[in-house]
Amino acid sequence: MLNTLAAVGGMQVAPHHLAAQAGRDVLRDGGNAVEAMVAAAAAVAVVYPHMNAIGGDGFWLIHEPGKAPIAIDACGSAAALANREFYAGHDTIPSRGPLAALTVAGTVGGWQQALLAAAPWGRALPLSRLLADAIRHARDGVAVTASQAALTRSKFDGLRDAPGFAETFLVRGAPPERGQLLRQPALANTLSTLAERGLDDFYRGETATRIAAELERLGSPLRAADLAGYRAEVVEPLSVRLRGSTIYNLPPPTQGLAALMILGIFDRLGVTEGEGFAYLHGLVESTKRAFRVRDRVVTDPRRLPADPRSFLTAAALAERAADVDMQLALPWPDPAAPGDTIWMGAIDREGRAVSFIQSVYWEFGSGVVLRDTGITWQNRGVSFSLDPAALNTLEPGRKPFHTLNPSLALFDDGRVMPYGTMGGEGQPQTQAAVFSRYAMFGHSLQQAVSAPRWLLGRTWGDVSTSLKLESRFDPTLVQALRDAGHQVEVLDEAYSDTMGHAGALVRHPNGVIEGAADPRSDGAAAGV
Repeated sequence: MLNTLAAVGGMQVAPHHLAAQAGRDVLRDGGNAVEAMVAAAAAVAVVYPHMNAIGGDGFWLIHEPGKAPIAIDACGSAAALANREFYAGHDTIPSRGPLAALTVAGTVGGWQQALLAAAPWGRALPLSRLLADAIRHARDGVAVTASQAALTRSKFDGLRDAPGFAETFLVRGAPPERGQLLRQPALANTLSTLAERGLDDFYRGETATRIAAELERLGSPLRAADLAGYRAEVVEPLSVRLRGSTIYNLPPPTQGLAALMILGIFDRLGVTEGEGFAYLHGLVESTKRAFRVRDRVVTDPRRLPADPRSFLTAAALAERAADVDMQLALPWPDPAAPGDTIWMGAIDREGRAVSFIQSVYWEFGSGVVLRDTGITWQNRGVSFSLDPAALNTLEPGRKPFHTLNPSLALFDDGRVMPYGTMGGEGQPQTQAAVFSRYAMFGHSLQQAVSAPRWLLGRTWGDVSTSLKLESRFDPTLVQALRDAGHQVEVLDEAYSDTMGHAGALVRHPNGVIEGAADPRSDGAAAGV
């Protein structure tokens, strides 16, 4: 995609075009932004199964004109049986298989809570309509994308023996090729049941009973009581004040704090020109300071060692900005976290906006696909530590650390901008790139999403902590970064999946909505 698209009747952006169209069609049929997002979320869980599933978690930012944004935390907690004794004999929690499926899947509860939050707007469409596209795609089939085919091949050895994985996602025992048809009839039946009985059935109905029975049979610590006790929560978002705008993101257990800190620090560095050494160096150095705070602060919100808001004050951000050397790089040996995710945005005709993210953590999550329901279960719980002294040590009922963090900006001139990306450790960095290019340095929205990107640390299974750059960066800039002490790795690809799949929407005061989808993805911005 080269040009920023525009519409006035609403717009949905998603990393898969069928999900974008599902949300767009709900907007066209009179649905609001939350209803459109539920439709897109259900659809993308079917058509992009390597990135997300209804067996994962989700987070929402919802903005109604004239009101402060609200946030929804749809993160599931560790099972009551999930303690260090349950994992006796293991140094770490296994990353695949039933033992990796140790946290409740929260995303469906998030859909439910978001629809409740939007109820005062007036429900235009029934749940059966919102899930219709997802049900159709699961039953009739979708074409396997290049990224699904490639990730299935690259992660094949770790996934092939996970219960239900081969039967669901392999073709005659081998990874599928791009374009092969993927049908998910059991998942279609589950979505149909939810459409008929309501989303609560996932946690406290027949669907919950089937989920819990199979997870227990396979050896997961999750039980029916864990599902029954789950509720997504409406929480107050974090925010940071920049010149000309206020940006919102999720509080812990997400890394939303880091996303806000990066831009808050960078805004105080005095960089006046985009795309040069000062721009890229300044954002990378801001990232390092933000990540070090994140790694010692972000955990279950009931066990925070410090108030996240204290790091977002003007004084705290100025102090960290003053620590940045604009000529030399801070050494960076720190480890990073992986993750595979989708981000989507929606804005309706009335200007109500949603920034939403949904994930199973690693590609295909735990790899476990429940035979009776077709649900792929997340492995978000592997972010827990079995070290009792660790910040994120495993305890029953505790929320795991989350890389997920959707952003939403409110500009002083009346513009509204939901934006975000998938990509684990890369999420806050790509958000900073997209926002700064658009809001600070005058790029068009699509240019801001398409422009060359970077990543400090790892994502998509890479274990290195180097500063990775797409090949489109000017060699002179690359050398300047190396001379400043950055450990630079130039990737072969001009548009690399390593950099995540970003997207953004902007609604202007005159009602025009602009949208941009990532050319690195299979996505689209679909307007009404």
